[in-house]
Amino acid sequence: MRFAAVPFAAGAFVLVALAPDADHLAQSQGPRAVAAKQSAEEAVQRTRARGAPVAVLENRVWLRAAPDGKRVARLKRKTEWRAPRVLAVVGARGDWLKVIATELPNGRRGWIPLRAADLVANPWAIKADLSSRVVKVYKRDRLVRRFPVAVGRPSTPTPTGRFAVTDKLVYQSRSAAYGCCALALSGHQPHIEPGWRGGDRLAIHGTQLEHTIGSASSFGCMRARDSDARWVVRNVFLGTVVTIRR
Repeated sequence: MRFAAVPFAAGAFVLVALAPDADHLAQSQGPRAVAAKQSAEEAVQRTRARGAPVAVLENRVWLRAAPDGKRVARLKRKTEWRAPRVLAVVGARGDWLKVIATELPNGRRGWIPLRAADLVANPWAIKADLSSRVVKVYKRDRLVRRFPVAVGRPSTPTPTGRFAVTDKLVYQSRSAAYGCCALALSGHQPHIEPGWRGGDRLAIHGTQLEHTIGSASSFGCMRARDSDARWVVRNVFLGTVVTIRR
């Protein structure tokens, strides 16, 4: 089992064990959604009939600013925390897929060639409402779980927009702030607390500070009860789109 020091916008460096995503990996080993002569638009349309399209990288690839455009970042088959690189697909053009990637600023999208990935269907979606401080989890458009969360304080508000799950992390030892585990998201916290040195990545994670749930008290991440965080880490696939709104 591998371990890594993980910086999030919600807390300091914590030693974690990487959580396997067996369900998603089994799914990605199923029949490919991409035929040899399909365009990216055709492949995405076919995949959407079964769920949200996600691209499981099969090779290293350049993330580009536009189809066949400027290189932005080199993507490896594994994330920094050794999870499979799974990218939410939000569009297509020609032989290119438009994806959500953490290497880009919030709201900006990149492009990868269709040939570099295995395109599969993801039945999961997450929606977070910052006003009600509630997270809702859907499977095949059916609400299967909802739970309250703490959100960012006024000086470090939780960013809104569409993000995606990049990693599923389980802590080696629990801390009061982090609890059991976390879904790491592609998004970044642009409002860093002065003097903060813990990184800017967003997450939905557990906490032992349950009295804070339902309040605006974090540095930007969403804190949930450990039971809810554990459930979402066990069930939701990598590449799941997380929509955060006010």
